[in-house]
Amino acid sequence: MIKLIINGCNGKMGQVITRLAQGCDDISIAAGVTRNPSKLPNSYPVYRSFKEAEVNADVVVDFSNPEMIPDTVDYCVKNHTALVTGTTGLSEKDLEMLKQASESIPVFVSANMSIGIRVLIDLALKAAATLGDEFDIEILEKHHNEKKDAPSGTAMMIANELKNQISDGLEFVYDRSKIREKRKPNEIGISAIRGGTIPGEHTVFFAGKDEVIEIKHSALSRDMFGRGAIRAARYIASKPKGYYTMKTMLEELI
Repeated sequence: MIKLIINGCNGKMGQVITRLAQGCDDISIAAGVTRNPSKLPNSYPVYRSFKEAEVNADVVVDFSNPEMIPDTVDYCVKNHTALVTGTTGLSEKDLEMLKQASESIPVFVSANMSIGIRVLIDLALKAAATLGDEFDIEILEKHHNEKKDAPSGTAMMIANELKNQISDGLEFVYDRSKIREKRKPNEIGISAIRGGTIPGEHTVFFAGKDEVIEIKHSALSRDMFGRGAIRAARYIASKPKGYYTMKTMLEELI
């Protein structure tokens, strides 16, 4: 039985993971952590911070916010607990902290827990390698009106993987409203839409002369992210220390 602590348990994703985990025969929820522990009637103990959570677990599943990363990492390292984080909006300092933690515990990091997004990235990388510099690349992401960070962590993950494959000289452009010049060939445009209850949609455009290729992924509910997080928890629970991603998991499991 894999014991979880859900960080951000009273958030939308925290409640999805709670529901899905409670339907699994091989997973139990040891505790939750959230800033508002009395907000919802969870069936497991809920704490305001990791400093209060004197609970043993195999994996912390983190869908909170960047401000909680230091305490989350500190708890996991001190208790030798594996960490799965899907928190978005992480800074370079946050990512460096997670990489340092991976030197002593297993750490799984993904801005998007969808297997389909990983497939989209792989297809986009293949398209970029095939089409070359004759095609301009643009990324469009859409999310619900409560999402605070923009562009999404997933959009930046896609852009960074394309940049790493194509050229370090690529520039990300987020806003063209003040630009009065021709589009440069070394740009990747990244645009964001916020509205309604859109769970998440990402499209990569390859625009060439007289033709356009679109690679698109649409999330129809948050359950897909929850299933991916639980799959990551199962995967990392028995892993040695190290830094793991959706890519490394799928390369090993598929």
